[in-house]
Amino acid sequence: MKAKNQIYRYLEWKSPEEMHQTSLDWISELKFVKDEQIFLNDLVKSYTLQITSSGMYDESRELVTAISNSEVEAEKLLKKAKIHENQLSIMVDDIDQPKMEKAYTESHRDMIFAIDNYLADYRKLKGSLFQMISKVMKKEKQKRLLN
Repeated sequence: MKAKNQIYRYLEWKSPEEMHQTSLDWISELKFVKDEQIFLNDLVKSYTLQITSSGMYDESRELVTAISNSEVEAEKLLKKAKIHENQLSIMVDDIDQPKMEKAYTESHRDMIFAIDNYLADYRKLKGSLFQMISKVMKKEKQKRLLN
């Protein structure tokens, strides 16, 4: 996996309620990505014969490997997001714990970057897969029109 340069951007301070909502959004989005990945795998399976016969085998193999890696990464991020959500109690209890609260907000910032990067990469991967499948579908359509 390539080391990515982190792009620093301004992040506003968020209240515990906003961090809670952000965490819930992450969990929801990552669950949706997992469901979407099932669809993508089924899509590749349904066009496997056409992909191999159209000479796109190497490209498809790379995409399938990338989808598989993306599934593993999504599962890891989902677990981290759930753990992060469960640790929110540090921010809302009435006990003053500045070090733990600071660590939580830093981990929240790190999660923002990790999930944003993952989703951006995932969208690129999905776009590449759809482009490949559309090429295969066009070739199939051309074959049927010629016959």
